[in-house]
Amino acid sequence: MHARLTHIRSELPPLLRLALPLILGELGWTAMSVIDTVMVGRLPNSALSMAAASLAQVLFNIFVFGVGGILLGLDPLISQAFGAKQVPEANRWFLHGLVLAVTLAAILTAIFTAGPMLMRHLPVDAAILNLAIPAMRGLNYGVLPLMLYFTLRRYLQAAHHTRPIAYALISANLINAAGDWLLIFGHHFALGSLTLNIPAFGVLGSSWSTSFSRLYLFAFLLAALYLADRKQKYDLLKSLTTKATNTVQLQHLRKLFLLGAPAGAGIFVEIGIFALVTVLIATLGPLALAGHEIALQCASTTFMVPFAISAATSVRVGHNLGRLRAHLSHQNNRESSSSNQNNLGAPGPDSRTRVSAEATTLHAAPAAAGYSGILAGATIMLLFSALFLAIPTAIARLFTPDRAVIAAAVPLLLVAAGFQFFDGIQINVTGALRGAGNTTAPLLTQIICYWFIGMPLGTLLAFHFHLGATGLWLGLLIALTAAAAVLLAVWRNTTHKLQIP
Repeated sequence: MHARLTHIRSELPPLLRLALPLILGELGWTAMSVIDTVMVGRLPNSALSMAAASLAQVLFNIFVFGVGGILLGLDPLISQAFGAKQVPEANRWFLHGLVLAVTLAAILTAIFTAGPMLMRHLPVDAAILNLAIPAMRGLNYGVLPLMLYFTLRRYLQAAHHTRPIAYALISANLINAAGDWLLIFGHHFALGSLTLNIPAFGVLGSSWSTSFSRLYLFAFLLAALYLADRKQKYDLLKSLTTKATNTVQLQHLRKLFLLGAPAGAGIFVEIGIFALVTVLIATLGPLALAGHEIALQCASTTFMVPFAISAATSVRVGHNLGRLRAHLSHQNNRESSSSNQNNLGAPGPDSRTRVSAEATTLHAAPAAAGYSGILAGATIMLLFSALFLAIPTAIARLFTPDRAVIAAAVPLLLVAAGFQFFDGIQINVTGALRGAGNTTAPLLTQIICYWFIGMPLGTLLAFHFHLGATGLWLGLLIALTAAAAVLLAVWRNTTHKLQIP
């Protein structure tokens, strides 16, 4: 039974209600990085400062979001538990998510402690490294709260409490902007007979501000989850403090890791190609890297919208699958009971019609949720593509007044306009597949399309055909287009398995 247009239309309203706060939240998340770039772009020698900030952020993000992406395994587990109204099961997965988050934070902290030493061996201008390495150390302070934030967020959005996520990220931006203003440029305050001097820390100050903002994010969501637990009576706090229910089981951790590892690896693969592109562009000098940073910030910002829709799509697919499985289990029990009570007579035709209509909707709902997310993500990215094509120079000017940096950014923004639509498709198909419990197909698709197709072609265009940074971005365009086509085919095949004829 295929998801009809009527089923997709019926799924769009709940999907968008769930996605809207997440979109605001994700835009708030990426706004931190944008604000950092804009602030750093106002420093003397902005090309050098922006290049250093870009290198530190990209190398940090590839590990944090790749390793932390393992926690995405919580999405189908918790959302399907809520969909089947098995709240204790959702609480149990949340506990195991917390344990895994602390473990991952310890691994990441060790990586970033050793990372700066390894960065010295990169074929990058020493002036860039001298600013990027301290910034990497500053970002390291935010690793543990960030991992815990990821876990809290998975539970809240699976329970449809998405507004606190948006409020947290929007308010965190205010804190980050204030921290940037204080720590990047330095200030002198006179308080009566007392004076306060805050030195100008430049790029390093920006990283400290980011880490403090991530600590705030964790604290905000912790308070939001506590209030939601008290109001909705999930008994989450009770389950975490009762010996009978707070036992950590290795088989649960193993299942969570095996489900989340391909999702995290997929993020690692996707961010990794951008990281490699960043390093390769860094060999072309500070100017090319600064232009790349502007285009990357713009593409990352627009990507956050379909990324948020993807999270909502994953939850909606998971909820609908949970409801469908609960329905099938109840139906099997009812049929078994009916076979022992043949003398009661058959149900009337109206009853059979009503049950059939309900069953049809339940069977089509998982696929409809996936297609509604794909449609919403692709549509919004078409609008962003038109924006990049219409005013690329004005967009670049928002980041820096340096005309040379603006000129380096504009060609990359035009290439980014080309892959917006395909990026919107591939990330939402990935979310739909994750909600269905399939995290392996997106990983394999990304490895092949990004690393075996896009990266070689981009490198060839950049260095053999002398297109420079633009050539590498054309490789990204090719990779994202191929990934979108392959993943759509995978999702179409998956829907046949999700829906019961």
